[in-house]
Amino acid sequence: MKRVAALLALTGLSACSMDPHYVRPTPAVPPSWPAGDAYPQPSEARLPSVTYRDIFRDPRLQTLIQQALANNQDLRSALANIESARALYRVQRADIFPSINANAGVTARKGAGQNFGNNNGVGGGVPGTGTGGTPGDGTGTGGNGTGGNGNNGGNGVVANGGSGRVTTYTVQAGASAWEIDLFGRLRSLARSEFNQYLATDAAARATRLTLVADTADAWLTYASDRSLLLIAEDTAKSAQTTVQLTQARLNGGVAPRTELRQAQTVLATALADQARQRTLVAQDRNALQLLVGAPVAENLLPNAIEDADGQLAELPAGLDSGVLLRRPDVVEAEYQLRAANARIGAARAAFFPRISLTAVAGLASTALSSLFSGGAFSWTVAPSASLPIFDGGRNAGNLAYAKAQRDVFVANYQRAIQTAFREAADALARRGTIVAEVEANQLNVTAAQDTLTLETARYREGIDPYLNTLDAQRTLYAARQRVVNIRLTRAQNLVNLYQTLGGDELVEAQPIDGSAPRP
Repeated sequence: MKRVAALLALTGLSACSMDPHYVRPTPAVPPSWPAGDAYPQPSEARLPSVTYRDIFRDPRLQTLIQQALANNQDLRSALANIESARALYRVQRADIFPSINANAGVTARKGAGQNFGNNNGVGGGVPGTGTGGTPGDGTGTGGNGTGGNGNNGGNGVVANGGSGRVTTYTVQAGASAWEIDLFGRLRSLARSEFNQYLATDAAARATRLTLVADTADAWLTYASDRSLLLIAEDTAKSAQTTVQLTQARLNGGVAPRTELRQAQTVLATALADQARQRTLVAQDRNALQLLVGAPVAENLLPNAIEDADGQLAELPAGLDSGVLLRRPDVVEAEYQLRAANARIGAARAAFFPRISLTAVAGLASTALSSLFSGGAFSWTVAPSASLPIFDGGRNAGNLAYAKAQRDVFVANYQRAIQTAFREAADALARRGTIVAEVEANQLNVTAAQDTLTLETARYREGIDPYLNTLDAQRTLYAARQRVVNIRLTRAQNLVNLYQTLGGDELVEAQPIDGSAPRP
């Protein structure tokens, strides 16, 4: 038994590793953010640890985001994928250890009823005699040897006509074909699955970050379309008044019919926009409900963009573009690279011998009462080794494939970083110019409003033709729409910065030294 325990203790030995030494690839992006007229002034403030509540300060939006995190089906699917990856890691890691099974059985053997006793007495005496069971009573007696008592082998039961049955009871436990991982093949496969699990966890974080940003975008889009609807309704009301005034002037013979038709075009345009914006508002709400995963209460919706965009904070980017290494999608790409690196170790280990061990220990007796006696114990240990000699190039092909896959994931990792850098740089470029654009559009609205007031007065006094007033109305209508759109762009830019810089719960890939937590 001690020998079996010593062999099983091999599970505690540290196998050598065939994995290539992992070194994080140097990011193929500049170490700092772009600079120029389009970009804001660099800030030395480090990227803080924030939550979405620090960026999206409106209580209504916070409530919707909280509901989305609880109910969204995409996020639930991502969390289920984490559990699936965790389970696969445990399945793979279990191969490192022996599978020990216990079983108990009863075997009944039937044969001719001549002599089930042991004719050789124990102790070296002369051969004893045994009498087989007689029909009907089912008992037999063993012979007595000179040197001791003979074994009683006549406990068979006679079924009929001189035949008997011998019953054997067994209890045993053991490990079958356990591979002793001396060259680290199984541990490399387990490391690969563990890194896949961590990559899946990072992917779920990316899904969560996208969900938060998409919910905020949908809420702001709803607010923008509500503002455009209000502008269309206001313009339609003003245009209706103008049509009535022009109709009266036409009836009085003061204005030509062309002025009436021109006024009606402004009204028709506003009414068409009004219908379209009502559709968009309804569709925006549907999109928001899909993200939230539940009906959206009326009191959680903004009335206009002016009611929504003032409650957003800016996330500082700092000076170092290295913060991108903590983005969930970049972390996911690195863990996938580490998993591919570990699979190279498993492919290398396949060239070395595989040592397997089968060990069984148990008890066997023909009498249940003596099953747990000292003489009933037995054990078997059967080690074996298998060395690949010729496999038609299978192992070499697997190794070449594993190395090629590592190169694929290196490229994926670099592309993820470059994509992240481009997205963050684009967001910063928009941030650097958006304020000036908002101010210019606000000035345009003020000027257009004043122009319309003046042209309306000059038209009523008969100084200018109605065409000037019509042009002023269209200019103001378009200017007001542009202000709404640029305010939406400014708000979405803050959401985009939050997302491209990694959002909240920034987690960098764990060190390669094994200090990462185990699932």
